[in-house]
Amino acid sequence: MSADAAPAELELEFLVRDVARLMRRRFEQCGQEFGLSLTRAQCFVLVHIGREPGVRQSRLAQLMDVEPIALVRLIDRLEAEGLVERRLDPRDRRVWRLYLTEKAAPTLERICRASAAVTARALANLGEPEHGALMATLRQLKAGLSSRAPALAGG
Repeated sequence: MSADAAPAELELEFLVRDVARLMRRRFEQCGQEFGLSLTRAQCFVLVHIGREPGVRQSRLAQLMDVEPIALVRLIDRLEAEGLVERRLDPRDRRVWRLYLTEKAAPTLERICRASAAVTARALANLGEPEHGALMATLRQLKAGLSSRAPALAGG
């Protein structure tokens, strides 16, 4: 096999990786256009906290698939910017829960606008049926690869 040719079995991985890379790049470009001064990772910390106010830091690290120490650095920066606040869990004082501040609302709006622009560009050549089928397929792929899915037999 030549170095340029990937086996057919890898095509899905390459396509998904390339699409994800391009979406990240477009998000960063759109973010700059919308005046976002945060990294993509910081943006998604805000989005996750907005979806699940009071999320535990350990849970957020799992959701974002990052090491807890890396997440702490992201949260430190967002807290310094006044966008996130940590509160001790009243039932377990070892646990930090995360909340958005009021100051985060305009930033979250810019994140949503940038994300909508990227999504619109990515889906521009798809009709509604294709878009629905793509989303359903991606959800099936995610479910099949999730940690809750049965393990594959070694081969």
